[in-house]
Amino acid sequence: MLIALSNSAAEFFNDILGVLGLSISNFQLFDVDNLPKWLGLFIFFLVSDFVQWNTHRLLHRFPILWNFHKVHHSVKEMGFAAHLRYHWMEPIVYKSLLYIPIAIIGGFDAQDVAIVYFFAIVIGHLNHANLGWDYGKLKYIFNNPKMHIWHHAKELPRHVRFGVNYGLTLSIWDYIFKTNYVPHSGRDIELGFEGDEQFPKDFISQELYPLNKK
Repeated sequence: MLIALSNSAAEFFNDILGVLGLSISNFQLFDVDNLPKWLGLFIFFLVSDFVQWNTHRLLHRFPILWNFHKVHHSVKEMGFAAHLRYHWMEPIVYKSLLYIPIAIIGGFDAQDVAIVYFFAIVIGHLNHANLGWDYGKLKYIFNNPKMHIWHHAKELPRHVRFGVNYGLTLSIWDYIFKTNYVPHSGRDIELGFEGDEQFPKDFISQELYPLNKK
């Protein structure tokens, strides 16, 4: 099903480009078919993860997107299931912007997308598990439960306005762009966001919440 959805999304954007008199080849910087398979997949993984890091940052930066993202941040206790709690609009935002690396890197197929996707899902589940792991030296490369719990902290540090630790699979972007923040284990901190006491508790109200905000 993932492969079918990926193909459908690609065709949809190709149709849009066609209307504009363009094609995906107009945006391709290089073709991974000219590289070893592992290198092409690695480059696609890096580019797509960076795009998603930026997408996550935008979800916190702009109020209209933040209202959708609040559903995910309304969890009050970390656990594997927290990774799957989000507004239906989020995947649309993520997948739309994820088309950028698909457009600029040609030659990979839907199976390559699936490999990267399932790897990200595994890391994402671990990040939302209340395990307190940081992977030692690998914490500077991979996002981890100890780092991600601070992303869900209700109280942000004084020097931060929109959020910290935006990494999905990789943590390197947060360390590079100075959005990292892990003062201690964080397993005893309160999760949520300012004003979450008034946030709807039932599913339907949460889905409609962004539509009712001006």
